[in-house]
Amino acid sequence: MTDFYSSAWRRTVAILALALPSLGSAQCSRDIQVPVSAIGASVVINGASIGGIYPDLLRSMGAKLGCNFIFTAVPRARLEAMFETGKADLLMPASSTLRRDQHGLFIPMLGSRPLLISLQGTRAPINTMQELLERRELRVALVRGYDYGLPYQALAKELSSQGRLFYEVDALSVARLMQSGFIDATIMAPTILTGVAQNDARVYGLADRLRLEALPELPWGMSGVYLSRKSLTAEDQATLRELLDKAGRSGTLMEGFQRHHRQELLSLSIRPR
Repeated sequence: MTDFYSSAWRRTVAILALALPSLGSAQCSRDIQVPVSAIGASVVINGASIGGIYPDLLRSMGAKLGCNFIFTAVPRARLEAMFETGKADLLMPASSTLRRDQHGLFIPMLGSRPLLISLQGTRAPINTMQELLERRELRVALVRGYDYGLPYQALAKELSSQGRLFYEVDALSVARLMQSGFIDATIMAPTILTGVAQNDARVYGLADRLRLEALPELPWGMSGVYLSRKSLTAEDQATLRELLDKAGRSGTLMEGFQRHHRQELLSLSIRPR
């Protein structure tokens, strides 16, 4: 494990929570149900223990504001389905997409973008999605339930029709396939893949061998938290929206990523809101 769960990080989060002004008498009317899946340093699941940048921040701020978050571990695809059917109050972390907008209210927290990720080697650079489609010898794995917008979904559909796409349940499964040489590339935020590579002995060292390439069809966007329009009352939505907005403006989330990842990696994929 890294020093992610160090006392210094917990103190930083606690100080932010104490520094927040009270939201008057606002508090959540009930426990907030937050199913999560492991996503790099953002959400870390270790047996029955669930932590990471987002859960730790919400716990600390929620204690100050009278909101209790109940975290449970589920696969990412199931999490997406639970959110769409109103069985999850929050979807986090998540990028903003039109499909998710139909079911929830998006609160932006960070700027982010996915990259084409492969292992370092001598192959020619890939500059566009079309070039990736033309490189039919390259096998690609994606995490089922990840969604970076319409171009990403169109690419996945075409790769599948070519017989080159493998869907996996989580980023660790993708990392293991890449480590073994079974697949050649993936698309996701690189902090996700490096996060699991740093915390699992089965893919130890993978993070130092990655090749990162930006695709113009996958530009910078926003990553954050969705609030369910189906399961949350208007009052709870307002309380959580203010809580999350303060967290986004505080810079504490960015500090969490800076503690866990090299600056050169962050400069390619993560930036303040």
